Amino acid sequence: MLNKDVFGLIYASEDNYNLRELVIERSVAALPIGGRYRAIDFTLSNMVESGIKNVGVITLKNYKSLMDHLGSGKEWDLARKNNGLLVMPPYDTTASKGIYQGMCDAVYSKIDYLRRASQDYCLLSGSYTIYSTDYSRMFEEHIKKNADITIMYSTEEKKTDEAIYDDVRLYTDEDGRVTDIEYESKLSRSNKLGMDVYLMNKTLLETLVRNACARGKYDFVTDVLIPNINKLKICAVPHKGYVGRLTSLNDYFNINMDMLKKDVQRDLFAAGHPVYTKIKDEPPVKYKENASVENSILGDGCTVDGSVENCVIFRGVSVGRGAKLRNCIIMQECTIAEGCELTNVIIDKFSEIKHDIRLMGAPGFPVVIRKGAII
Repeated sequence: MLNKDVFGLIYASEDNYNLRELVIERSVAALPIGGRYRAIDFTLSNMVESGIKNVGVITLKNYKSLMDHLGSGKEWDLARKNNGLLVMPPYDTTASKGIYQGMCDAVYSKIDYLRRASQDYCLLSGSYTIYSTDYSRMFEEHIKKNADITIMYSTEEKKTDEAIYDDVRLYTDEDGRVTDIEYESKLSRSNKLGMDVYLMNKTLLETLVRNACARGKYDFVTDVLIPNINKLKICAVPHKGYVGRLTSLNDYFNINMDMLKKDVQRDLFAAGHPVYTKIKDEPPVKYKENASVENSILGDGCTVDGSVENCVIFRGVSVGRGAKLRNCIIMQECTIAEGCELTNVIIDKFSEIKHDIRLMGAPGFPVVIRKGAII
C-alpha cells in the first residue's frame, strides 16, 4: 500500500472523436465496460486499492452521466469528511475558462486543488486506460531512483503502421531513465507504450503546467515531458498484465470482447484487488424457454428468450424469442425484438430493434446504433 503522501488526479476530459457515436452524449471516462462498469472505475479502483484516499476528477463536457455515476464516491470508500472524492466540473472558479486546450490547461485551472491537498505527491492519470495495478511499486521506484517524474508503461507492438491516438513511445536506458519520447509516430521502434499515468511532486507539477500555459503550451506530453527529458530525471516503470486503451471504436469493441476471456478476467479482477462501481439493485437474469447463452456476460435484470453467443449485455436488456446475437455489445435497457439477427453490433442504451431486423458488422468494423435509436 502507498503511504499517505500521495493524492490522485484523474483527467477525465479526453475528447476522442475516434469513438464517434459513443461519446456524443458522454465522456470517455463514462463509457460502459464489461457489462456493469464504467471506464473510470478501473483507474479509480486502482488508486483506492493502492491506499490513495484523496482523488480529484477533472471533467470538461458531457459529464452529467459521469457525475451521476461517481456520486459522493461511497462505492469507492471516498465519501469522507477529510480528503475523499472531488469531481471538478469546468467553470467552477473565476480563474477557470472551462474550455481546456489540453491536460496542462486543465490541471492549471485546478491549481487551488493541488495547493490544498495535504499530500506532497500527485498521481496524475487519464481515464481511458483499462488495467489493474497497485501503484505502490511505482511510488517505491520513484523514491528509490530520486526521480522527478515517473511514468508507467506497458510493452506491446504497434497494431498497424498508422499512428495510434495518444500513442506515447518511450526509450529508456538500463536504469529505467527515459532518454527519448515519440508521440503518435508511425515510425517508432520502441515497444514501450506509456499508459497515461505520471507520478511527481505536486509543486513540480504546478511549476511545469504554469510555465507551459504561460507560453501557450497545453499538451502534457509534447509541451512538458519532451522538452524536459534532459532537464529532469524522468523514469519509467513497466506494468505487466492486461492493458486496454479506449482510443477507437474498434478498441472499445475489442476491450469488451476481451472481458469474455478467462485470462483477462483473472488479471483485471484478481482476488484481493476488486474493481468498484456504482451498485444498482436489479433482479437476476431471467432465462426463458428458448434461451441459449454461450460465453457471454449478462447484467442483472435481463430477460433472454433467444440465442446469445460471445456477447456483453448490460442490465435490463430484453432479448426476444428467436433472436440471434453474436459478438455484440448491448448497453442497458435496450430491447431486441423477436426474430432479430445481430452480429458484430454495438447498441447504445435505451435503443429498440424491431422484429426481424438483421444488422451485420464485420470483424474490425462493428455496426454502431446510437443512444435511444429505434431500428
